[in-house]
Amino acid sequence: MNFLNKQFATIDKNSPLELSRRQFLQATGVGGGLLVGSGFISLTIPADAATVSDAPVFNAFLKITPDNNVIVAIKHMDMGQGVSTGLTTLIAEELGARWDQIQFEFAPADATRYNNLFWGPTQGTGGSSSIANSWQQLRTAGAAAREMLQAAAAAEWKVPQAEVQIKNGVVSHGKHSSEFGVLVATASTLPAPQKPVLKDPKDFQLIGKKIPRKDSADKTNGTAIYTQDIQLPGMLTALVAYPPQLFGKAKKVDVAKAKASPGVIAVVEIPRGVAVVAENFWAANKARKLLAIEWDLSACETRSSDELFAACHEAASKTGHIVKNTGDASAALKKSEQVIEAKYEIPYLAHAAIEPLNCVVKVDKNQCEMWFASQMPTIDQMEVGKVTGLKPEQVKINSLYAGGSFGRRACAGDYVVDAAQIAKQLPGRAIKMVWTREDEILNARYRPMAVHHLRGAVSPDGKALAWQHHAVAQSIMRGTPFEGMIQGPLDNSIVEGVNDMHYAIPNLQVQGTEIPIKISTLWWRSVGHSGNAFVIETFIDQLAKSAKKDPVAFRRELLANEPRALGVLNLAAEKANWGKPLAAGVSRGIAVHKSFGTWVAQVAEVRINADKTFNVERVVCAVDCGVAVNPDVIAAQMEGGIGMGLSAALGEAITLKNGVVEQTNYHTYTPLRIDSMPKVEVHIVPSAEAPTGVGEPGLPPIAGAVGNALFAATGKPVTKLPLGNKV
Repeated sequence: MNFLNKQFATIDKNSPLELSRRQFLQATGVGGGLLVGSGFISLTIPADAATVSDAPVFNAFLKITPDNNVIVAIKHMDMGQGVSTGLTTLIAEELGARWDQIQFEFAPADATRYNNLFWGPTQGTGGSSSIANSWQQLRTAGAAAREMLQAAAAAEWKVPQAEVQIKNGVVSHGKHSSEFGVLVATASTLPAPQKPVLKDPKDFQLIGKKIPRKDSADKTNGTAIYTQDIQLPGMLTALVAYPPQLFGKAKKVDVAKAKASPGVIAVVEIPRGVAVVAENFWAANKARKLLAIEWDLSACETRSSDELFAACHEAASKTGHIVKNTGDASAALKKSEQVIEAKYEIPYLAHAAIEPLNCVVKVDKNQCEMWFASQMPTIDQMEVGKVTGLKPEQVKINSLYAGGSFGRRACAGDYVVDAAQIAKQLPGRAIKMVWTREDEILNARYRPMAVHHLRGAVSPDGKALAWQHHAVAQSIMRGTPFEGMIQGPLDNSIVEGVNDMHYAIPNLQVQGTEIPIKISTLWWRSVGHSGNAFVIETFIDQLAKSAKKDPVAFRRELLANEPRALGVLNLAAEKANWGKPLAAGVSRGIAVHKSFGTWVAQVAEVRINADKTFNVERVVCAVDCGVAVNPDVIAAQMEGGIGMGLSAALGEAITLKNGVVEQTNYHTYTPLRIDSMPKVEVHIVPSAEAPTGVGEPGLPPIAGAVGNALFAATGKPVTKLPLGNKV
């Protein structure tokens, strides 16, 4: 998420995170198990405790059971990005556990224990922050448990604690050895070390190694639990009839035919529509079609996409808020004889995750219990509390796997609130609210459309001289619970990646303008970077051509003072054989971009066919994300980001006709098909820096890399997305 970039920028990657906790670890206990976290070690863990969540402790992350299982509480939502493997790795490494004895559970919604350390008192997943904010926290939790087990063994064997070793789940000293479970009862009575010693990276056994993902088997064999899998006694299914446009309201409703339909239990109105509650999905779906609703659309958007782009271009032609001003770009452009101008258009995008949004809710007098994948549990608790009249802590969220998200499940006051609005009208009954794909597209919270106007210049000797950039888009956070995060007059997501551009251009001016449109927007994977990187990288290639320089050589000059940027640029170019001859009809393009603390460079190889269609055949990706906790997960995230970014670059777009979204399902909103996915090679730059994000940074460069390959082949700049499939 865009607001985390500043957080990443201010963190010293060479030092541990400073946690503002008065006392990091304390301990007492009984013989049922050992539970460790960045607040307390368990005071009372009963032998039959079912989950880490049951432990009455502050920030509990680690439980060791008497039968030798190590259970890690995962405080972040797993939407496919691999946190159930990455976070467990941090604890397992410092604990010295065997990988096969490690298990995990999703932590409950409780910001007092499971907050995102980058966000303050808020539990949430986003901004590619899961590993980065947990790096020191979870390693310290694992190290504390390790030292307590060593102390317990030393006392029992009457040997120096410093000589007790833990490796592969075995505590040993000379002729003595023991598994964790045997020592738990004693270890849990010992005081926790206040500053446990973390491993030297040279001693890592799991971090940086290829190890099996913890979620792969369950997701493959069908035992992983998603919201749609939840079945509760007496549970009903709800579908909502929504207005055809955002901000529409039901003016007149005739529910008679729907209520009379077989299996229907109730028809209830909620602020955003009319819900049919039935015994099952099919009964609800049939009855929903029988609703007769007259909608009031007077507050809705009426413009079509071409009119909205025209409004954005008009705003871009005027002066916006200046967010960065180095040198004097206007003066340099006036003096230059080589001025390049470009106007870009970026469309709305839907998340279109493979699992449509859904939520199970049960409202009782003193509690609301929910089962779903929540990207922002703290916000969801607050919003549902407002609906039900309960305190946020009375809203219990059972966290589940998410079948995709990347921002969509972070929306406050959306589908979760709708589900709660329905459930509160049928107290004591579990209600599963389900969205179809059509519901999902209609009610999507889109990545904002955007327009960029750029002017640049190079000097006669081929140096980048000036860059003037005006970005126009909607704000993501205006009118939401996140509005307070906007600092200054402009939502930073509009210009992120531009206002902190690392190319050393002496005269640089960046402007931004928020434009009001009655369409709901939200974070989309890599947020503003997703479109802004395309704009930056394709315009850099236009400047390189004007300077009569190779695109890689031109970038090297501009990134001379950015060693990590040069590292990924050079590695990607080397692995892609940049500069060497290609087969007839094939061209290369390169792009390099930093987002969420991580540098990524990509080279795309594109084949132009005789009929002017083109195919992306190969992508070479180099990534510097600091310490590579799980190389296979990193590679998977780069591949996934490339696939999602390429999908958007080639064919995805949400378009409006008179304010109404024209797309309805995957036949009109067309994600990349598997036969169009190129071969992807991922190369990780070795690093000792603290880990940064990997869930999002793989996406931004790909559109620019493909656009630049087309530019190299045709000589025509690419300035509009999606690219389609023809040159």
